[in-house]
Amino acid sequence: MSSTVKASDKPRAGGPLATAWAVADLMRLTRPHGTFLLLIPSLWALVLAGHGRPPLALVAVFVAGAFLMRSAGCAINDLADRRIDPLVERTRTRPLADGRLGAGAALFTFAVLVGVSGLLIMHLNRLTIILSAAGLGWAVLYPFTKRFVSCPQAFLGAAFGWGTFMAWAAVRDEMALTPALLFLATVCWAIAYDTLYAIQDMQDDIKVGIKSAAILFGSAAWAWVTGLLMATCALVGWAALREGAGAPFLAALAAVAGYFAYQGLRVRRGLDRPQAFALFKAHVPAGAALLAAMWLDLRGGA
Repeated sequence: MSSTVKASDKPRAGGPLATAWAVADLMRLTRPHGTFLLLIPSLWALVLAGHGRPPLALVAVFVAGAFLMRSAGCAINDLADRRIDPLVERTRTRPLADGRLGAGAALFTFAVLVGVSGLLIMHLNRLTIILSAAGLGWAVLYPFTKRFVSCPQAFLGAAFGWGTFMAWAAVRDEMALTPALLFLATVCWAIAYDTLYAIQDMQDDIKVGIKSAAILFGSAAWAWVTGLLMATCALVGWAALREGAGAPFLAALAAVAGYFAYQGLRVRRGLDRPQAFALFKAHVPAGAALLAAMWLDLRGGA
């Protein structure tokens, strides 16, 4: 994701300030979209599991956990891609790619973030703790799939969606169909929005041999994006209806589905890099709108 701060503005000299800035850049502190996209599905699950009244302590844990694990995921991603990022226009100013941080610093940052996240999880029930181990596995696996899997975005979706199982388990201490539907919705959603994100790098990715859904789908990307987003809405709607959501939520869902259809048409007409990134960013308020509608509907009917 592009930063609002130019690479030329970043401190390059050695010392604590330069190192702190590089670590902040590694964690994407100025680019929170990924954190929100990781967090929102977990909040969907918390709201549905709590019938619109999720425990505030659990909300706080999952908000903090999303920030920590997204930052950790960025660290391990940059570590895995440290020899590829210098060859891609959008990523060549990342701190490992331009030499501001070394591999050891990135690995240490990853370990600290995972350790703090683990301390948060240890306060939850046993099922959630067990599920968190698999969630860490998804986060570590994803960066390496870009070399071998034609649609690595599916693994990103699994990593981002795993929190739905954890959130549900944290509230109800069980596995159920509803979080499974939310997990599948998140996988579909992530493939769609990360295809938009990957459009920015298609030419560079082809040159360096990185695989992505944007390359896989090619000229049919608009149809895939549209279909995946409609599947996302259908699965989220099914999950919410199972837990008692009604007409107010369905109205919001229809509005979001309409916007997603519009995005598909935009992709069909062709996108430049700024347009692709703008459509990608719009998925944060879209997901948040579904969350708000879910919460208000269930809370109002409680």
